[in-house]
Amino acid sequence: MGWSVSITVPDVDKCIICVAPHTSNWDFVVGKLAYASVGRDAGFLMKAQWFFWPLGCFFRAIGGIPVQRKNKTVSLTDVVVEKFRTSRRMQLAITPEGTRSRTSQWHTGFLHIAKRAGVPIQLGVLDYAAKRVMIDHTFEPTGDIEADLRRVKEFYKPYKGKYPEKFTTE
Repeated sequence: MGWSVSITVPDVDKCIICVAPHTSNWDFVVGKLAYASVGRDAGFLMKAQWFFWPLGCFFRAIGGIPVQRKNKTVSLTDVVVEKFRTSRRMQLAITPEGTRSRTSQWHTGFLHIAKRAGVPIQLGVLDYAAKRVMIDHTFEPTGDIEADLRRVKEFYKPYKGKYPEKFTTE
């Protein structure tokens, strides 16, 4: 398909893989295949509406965790932190934008989860302009959510999604 894959970060037992830009449903396919091409497997968060029969069985089998976006009674952050604490091995891909549409309001849950669970964040890039998937940086959150998010956004600034007009780090 003409894509190159460069994943040079260590294959650690537990981590969050922050994935951006996220502008297309193809990001999931490209990212999942690229990660598998180096012999690794990561779970992922996906809105619960996608977990209908028969897709739900498929998504769960390949590591999908359904997210109820309107559920305010259960904290997704708490659930994921507990999964990290009770799992021997867990690599979880999260798209901080939380949408394929253009948004400057990135979600910060991945930073909270990483800090509370004590796991590193590996910065994954889907760069459609260069047809390249790479994970070559590890980010250790400081706990200063605003400063950490600024640093993460700054890292992703040069990259282009499938639909560049739908991606912003501003």
